[in-house]
Amino acid sequence: MIGVAVQLAISLLVPVGLIWYGRKKGWLSWKALGIGALMFLMFSQVLEKALHIAVLEPGRPALKGTDNVWLFVLYAALAAGVFEEIGRYVGFRWLLKQNRTYGDGLSFGLGHGGVEAVLLGVFGAVNTIVLLILIRTGVFDKTIAPSLSIGQAELIKEQVLHTPLAMYVVGGIERLFALAVHVALSLLVLLGVRQRRFRYVLYAILLHVAMDVLPALYQAKAVTNIWMIEGGLLIWAVAAVSFIRRIKPAFAQGGEER
Repeated sequence: MIGVAVQLAISLLVPVGLIWYGRKKGWLSWKALGIGALMFLMFSQVLEKALHIAVLEPGRPALKGTDNVWLFVLYAALAAGVFEEIGRYVGFRWLLKQNRTYGDGLSFGLGHGGVEAVLLGVFGAVNTIVLLILIRTGVFDKTIAPSLSIGQAELIKEQVLHTPLAMYVVGGIERLFALAVHVALSLLVLLGVRQRRFRYVLYAILLHVAMDVLPALYQAKAVTNIWMIEGGLLIWAVAAVSFIRRIKPAFAQGGEER
């Protein structure tokens, strides 16, 4: 319960704290923040999920018609990269024509990564807390388990009761890593829109795909060492923070190209 509470706090309070900080410093754009969140929901949670339903095997990490792990990894990484980066491009290109400053890029990335943190970190933690309470009070066995197969019910109980505290904490920290990358990629796409260089969007897609390879391998159980995955994500996050700081002068040089 403590681990889940930590995951929930990190996933919720850090995005909220960054919004407060951005407002205090004067760079926060509510419009860019909202469009960033909207683009994530539309492109990642609606369009990408619709494609998953069409091409993935229900309930397991595999493409329909093949158990080839590498094809699944390639698909999973490409789908996330293409949908999310095109979503950023659409947001900046057509919905934020008057909002293309460095602060708008930060705000868009914060909205994009922040809503992901809430969906995965906060809602996931709340769901786990509810399940934990239901299992420990016996309600799960009386009301939910009968509607599931014996294997499914036992698997849920095993995951909820025996996942180590550290794994929940790592889940919260992982949301921070992802948030940093979302902000960095948002700035890269925005720079491409400002300078009318679509290749920057392609760079963002390739970077996103490269970052998602290790998590996809873990999802497919081809890599089982979670610390290897988190170490890789930490490196991506450090690089993202460095990029966020170094790219700022590019937004002050002569405005947008026409």
